[in-house]
This record gives sequence, C-alpha cells and structure tokens, in this order.
Amino acid sequence: MTCTRHHSERRNRTTMIRRRTLLTATGGALLAGALVPAGTAHADATIAVNPGTTYGTWEGWGTSLAWWANVFGARDDFADLFFTTKSVSYGGRTLPGLGLNIARYNLGACSWNTVNGESMVESPNIPGFKQIEGFWQDWTNEDPASSAWDWTADANQRAMLVKATQRGAVSELFANSPMWWMCANHNPSGAADGGNNLQTWNYRQHAAHLATVAARAKSAWGVSFATVDPFNEPASTWWTATGTQEGCHMDPSVQAAVLPYMRSELDRRGLTGIRIAASDETNYDTARSTWSSFGSSTKALVAQVNVHGYQGAGGRRDLLHTDVVTTSGKKLWNSETGDSDGTGLTMARNLCYDFRWLHPTAWCYWQVMDPSTGWAMIAYDPGTLQPTTVQQKYYVMAQFSRHIRPGMTILDTGVSYAVAALDRTARRLVIVAVNTATTPQTLTFDLSRFTTVTGGTGGLVPRWNTVTGGGDQYRAYGDIRLTGKSVSVPFAAGAVQTLQVDGVAL
Repeated sequence: MTCTRHHSERRNRTTMIRRRTLLTATGGALLAGALVPAGTAHADATIAVNPGTTYGTWEGWGTSLAWWANVFGARDDFADLFFTTKSVSYGGRTLPGLGLNIARYNLGACSWNTVNGESMVESPNIPGFKQIEGFWQDWTNEDPASSAWDWTADANQRAMLVKATQRGAVSELFANSPMWWMCANHNPSGAADGGNNLQTWNYRQHAAHLATVAARAKSAWGVSFATVDPFNEPASTWWTATGTQEGCHMDPSVQAAVLPYMRSELDRRGLTGIRIAASDETNYDTARSTWSSFGSSTKALVAQVNVHGYQGAGGRRDLLHTDVVTTSGKKLWNSETGDSDGTGLTMARNLCYDFRWLHPTAWCYWQVMDPSTGWAMIAYDPGTLQPTTVQQKYYVMAQFSRHIRPGMTILDTGVSYAVAALDRTARRLVIVAVNTATTPQTLTFDLSRFTTVTGGTGGLVPRWNTVTGGGDQYRAYGDIRLTGKSVSVPFAAGAVQTLQVDGVAL
C-alpha cells in the first residue's frame, strides 16, 4: 500500500529497497550525484538564516490512517494525541499532542463476499489488520445506493478520518490497490510476478470507486477530500501475491491511462474542486522517472506530485524539486515516509534533508502507530493489538510538527541539519536543528539579515529539547537569550531542539 506499510514486508525481504533504500546507520548521506552535501553539523557551527530565500508556505504534517486506525480508530485519546496540540493524558503521563493536520485515508481493496462464484484471493502472509475493506463489493452494479456497495465497511478507519476532520485536519484519499475484483488474479496484494495487476477493462472502475467514495464522504461523513491519489508506489515490483499488505504494480503507462478517468469520474459527480495527486512513488528518483515519462496532457491532470521518502539520505531530492516545482509549477508533498530507527534521529535527519533539498510544502509519516517499536511513534502488540510504548521518535516529531505550523513561510538556512520557518503575523521565527554528531556541540544562529530581532522579555528564546539517545523527551527550557541578533545553543549528541524567536521582522 503506501510505502511504509510495506515496512514489515521490506524488513523481511532485503530486495525491497524502498524506504530504507539508502538509509545509513551512521547518519551519513548517500546523496546521488554528489551535488548534495552530507550536511552533518560541525562542532560550534554558525548557521545564517536567510529570509531573502523562501521555499513556499507550509501546508502541514500528516499521517496515513491505515493500518493503525483500522485498529484504534474509535479512540478519542489517539485522535487528540495526533491531530491536536493539546496536552493529552495517556498511559499514566501527559503527552504533547503532535498537531498533525493532514489525514490520508486508505481506500481498501478487500471484501469477503462472492460474486458469480468468484471471490477474493488472499495472500497467505497478510495479517488481518492490514486487510482494509473496500466499499464497492459487487462489480455487477455501479449504483452506490444499491446493495453492491457496503457503506458500513471500514468503520474504524472512517471513524478516525471523521475525528481528524473534526479536529481541523484536511484529508487525502488514496488506494494501495484496486478492489480485488479489479485485479487480474483477484489478489489485492499483487500479481505473482510483481507485474501489472489492474485489468485493462477496470481502469475506469478503479477511478469510479475512488470518486464515489469521495462523493459519499462529502455527503454522509462530513469529509471533503482535498486530493485523490489513485496509486501507491505503483512502479515498484514488490507487490506480489504472497505479500504482507495490499499493493498493485502499475507501469507509468497504466498510470497515464487511469488519470484521465480519475478526473472525469470526479467531475461527473460534481467534485471539480478535488485535485488529483500522483503518483506516490517509493522514492525521489523513481518519482522523477515516472513524472518525466508523462506527456504534457497527463501532467496537466496532476495538481500535486506526491513522493515517498524511502531513499532515506539518498536520491536527488533537488532534481525532483526542479522537475516538479520549478519546471512544471506543481505542488510537491512528501506524502509518506518512515524508518526503523525508534530514536527519531534518522527521521529528523532525513526530514531536514527534505527541507534543504526537496522543499515540499507538506510532510507525512507513514504509521504513527505500528507493531514495530522502531517504525512506531506509539507501538502496539501485533498479537493482542493493544498499544504499548511511546517511542522517542514521538517527541522528535513534536519538535517539528508542534512548532512549524501551517501558513508559516519556510526560510533558507544553507545547511541540511537546521530548518527555519517564519510566522509573519506573529513575528515569530521557529528554528529546528539536529546535532547528527556523536559529540556535544554549540550551534549559533545568525539572524542579522532580519531588520528587527528582540526575542521575548530580556531577549529570551524559549527552547524545547529531545535527546534521541535517551534523556530529555520534549523538555522546555527558558535559559537562552539573544546576543544582539544571534543566539547560541548547546546541543547534546543526537539532540533535536526547537527555538522560538519572537519579535522578528523583515
């Protein structure tokens, strides 16, 4: 399905290079083409924030809902933890809400009915909680008011989608696989050989399923999807009949054939305002390849290019930005990423690489809850499906998502280990930085290019600290003050810190 969902499958199959393709345990960078420096912070470095170079207005932070919401979708505490910035009681402690504002709803591909003697073929390796029930369960009738459609399906994930919407989230609809009966082998985990598995005569039907669900969400669920993406890592070939999740390979030529149907099916239901996103390829280089294969008429159908970040520190983020944003004038999102490092250091490092080179306007983690403690922000037991521990990664995410908020302008820092965002109305500058070194260091932030920099009372610069190796989780400090138009901050090894500089004006 969406890139990271495959994470369990990838962990078990070393040939699946997607998300973890070029991740390095040391935090070094395998940045193809050598035009992108590793960006490791150096001791006592000075970082100049440059308000003269900006990279768009930030749209927000998100997560996909399948599979965790298929298990925990009815729980308000998780909705508050992930989709508000409230302080939330959980597990005997108080956690900072992450403030995510993008919910990616996964349209399922499974159903267990029989139509004309035919039924779904299940992979022997897919666990039940990764089987997401779709709505169009009988291909003999396209009328959504007929019994061919089961609108009671997928109750838990739908419940979390509604909760997220009620808490202010925007939403995206995507599919890991077409409905099983649209697949050549009736298996929504993929073809035997990992090849194309969407039947040619069901190209329109796949789009119709998505569009009908978008219409239903608007009329019955109180959810208006902003975007629809009919694909998930479609060029990848690890979607096989024995896979551990839903997935479907579709060559770029198949994608190009589906996209016109996606537009027409939305439009004929009056959903002209819903934009099409594509193609959610697994990494930056594959996304470039797919995008470059599309002709101008196909590109015109796509308003937003989604990419997954499973190349880790590798791949030409910079060239993808050029192709999509500079040349084609499209929005660019990192719509899914994840990694097996539960400390959060890998996530923080790669997120900073994205801000430095990819310049997306939104960023989504795959599964905020996961059976693997490494992949999870909050883990759960795959056998009992009960939540367990809060990972340090959760607090690292809070550093970014609680402070870099929608509507802020992303500024240039010139380095791959610090991010800056400006709230012009509040005159507030937020800086999030990562010490990727194995030793403590002091980072000094040069703000001399701003006209005014006052800070809080007495030049106070509030900061929040998370030490990825253990220690501070999301601890607030009030011990740092400006020196003129600069501020120096000590960083422990592996620390992620947020600075809030008030009274900033251009």
